[in-house]
Amino acid sequence: MIAIRLETPRLTSTEYLAWEEQQKFRHEYVDGEIYDMTGGTVNHGKTAVNITVTLGNHLRDSECQVLNSDVKVQILESKSYFYPDISVTCDQRDCHVDQFISHPCLIVEVLSPSTEAYDRGKKFRKYLRSASLKEYVLVSTNEMCLDVYHLNERGKWELTTYGEGELVELKSVNLTVPIEQIYRNVVFAPENESTPQ
Repeated sequence: MIAIRLETPRLTSTEYLAWEEQQKFRHEYVDGEIYDMTGGTVNHGKTAVNITVTLGNHLRDSECQVLNSDVKVQILESKSYFYPDISVTCDQRDCHVDQFISHPCLIVEVLSPSTEAYDRGKKFRKYLRSASLKEYVLVSTNEMCLDVYHLNERGKWELTTYGEGELVELKSVNLTVPIEQIYRNVVFAPENESTPQ
């Protein structure tokens, strides 16, 4: 998804939630500012669906919920609200909520050239403030490449990068999956072609 800042007055989080309920399209909320969420490419959509299906099948008989980009995630510690491409919560406090979840253990963002720096930088720093988050996954749509940031037992974030032929390990949900499953039916443009995303 692509986030574009709107020229709107700064809102409190309460004002944002009331305003967002009335909107036709989705908007993220960061530090009082509103960002319009626009669509992605075919590769973006295919990759997000593949991950959602894989996680959903794996967690089907558990107490965890796998959520798509229609569901807001509140980062309690920063009073920000995001629409990640995929989120997973296994926290009972998120079982009977309606507007958003607040205790994700896993967040996945499928990258676009226009948002990659933001997803790796400012947005990641906001996500890191979530006390429940154990893993943050960044998925390329230009090549078979996936970055997994995992919170280790010492409370430090470790990065593991996966490529073609490798098994991706998501420790937060006890899942190991071939990277090819994540990229099933995804067709990459030749390297000399650049496709806007």
